[in-house]
Amino acid sequence: MDFLRSLFSRTLGLGPGEKVLDELTLEGVARYIQSDNCKNIICMVGAGISTSAGIPDFRSPGTGLYANLQKYNLPYPEAIFQVDYFKKHPEPFFALAKELYPGQFKPTVCHYFIRMLRDKGLLKRCYSQNIDTLERVAGLGDSDLVEAHGTFYTSHCLSFLCRQQYSLEWMKEKIFSDDIPLCDKCSGLVKPDIVFFGENLPSRFFTAMATDFPRCDLLIIMGTSLQVQPFASLVGRVPKNTPRLLINMEKSGEGDFLSGMLGLGGGMDFDSDKAYRDVAHISTCDDGCLALADLLGWKEELQELVKQEHAVIDSKNKKEKAESEKAASGQQSSSGATGNTDPAEGAEKNKKD
Repeated sequence: MDFLRSLFSRTLGLGPGEKVLDELTLEGVARYIQSDNCKNIICMVGAGISTSAGIPDFRSPGTGLYANLQKYNLPYPEAIFQVDYFKKHPEPFFALAKELYPGQFKPTVCHYFIRMLRDKGLLKRCYSQNIDTLERVAGLGDSDLVEAHGTFYTSHCLSFLCRQQYSLEWMKEKIFSDDIPLCDKCSGLVKPDIVFFGENLPSRFFTAMATDFPRCDLLIIMGTSLQVQPFASLVGRVPKNTPRLLINMEKSGEGDFLSGMLGLGGGMDFDSDKAYRDVAHISTCDDGCLALADLLGWKEELQELVKQEHAVIDSKNKKEKAESEKAASGQQSSSGATGNTDPAEGAEKNKKD
């Protein structure tokens, strides 16, 4: 086996890279971040970074999204995100969208940790599988993000000859009015720009990936099972000596048996005697980010950022709610005033008759 491993490594250039962490622990990662060698960090994130905000992930037994879709009478759970099924039966998706719509949840500690990496000039890019837009709410912009599975931020008419674009607010009004969103121009079905099964990933995913990952100094993977391709394959696109940190409730992304035995790389290797760059921190994403922030001396700054940003969001939501209630009250008063004049008008009419 050693001979085969050596042969494959020499022939294919897939041998292990240089070890740059002084130890394969969270502490070792923190010291590396503080060194002059770590300037371009890429984050790969999945549904696990949003669960503490109240948004369910997809695959957790009992609590995951797929385990709780019986009320929509789907032929199978994944149908709700299949484009062919959506075109014929859009009602289940929009009913679910009303429950999970962006704007009803606040970013988590993990979201703001990623923002801190950006603010400190360390974030190369955040690659997200999520469609909840919480990265944007936390302060990341277009240049910071690659929304690999699309986003609710924009929507488009599905008609090939139309493709009219619509805003988040336009779609929100339709969904919360219980209307199936139809195009104002051609009456075609309008779908948020999230990637359904059967659709291609955004072109930006592939163009950014090609330039970002060869330059990556540290890959931080959080809240993802790394089961969905091609997103999961990104872990193998960083240079051979680039450390990879997984913050998750369980280990994921490990290489298959044959690849591991042959030392071909790609998949994560946390436990073998050949492990040299991969670190698994088993915890919630928020706890893991707080632990790393503490080691970096950023914990109090992170906690204060979360507190301040959540206060701003709460204030905004409170203002919007008050304005909405005031508008509703005004409509009721107007309706009531009209109603009060009707009996008098009727009595006057009867008197004249």
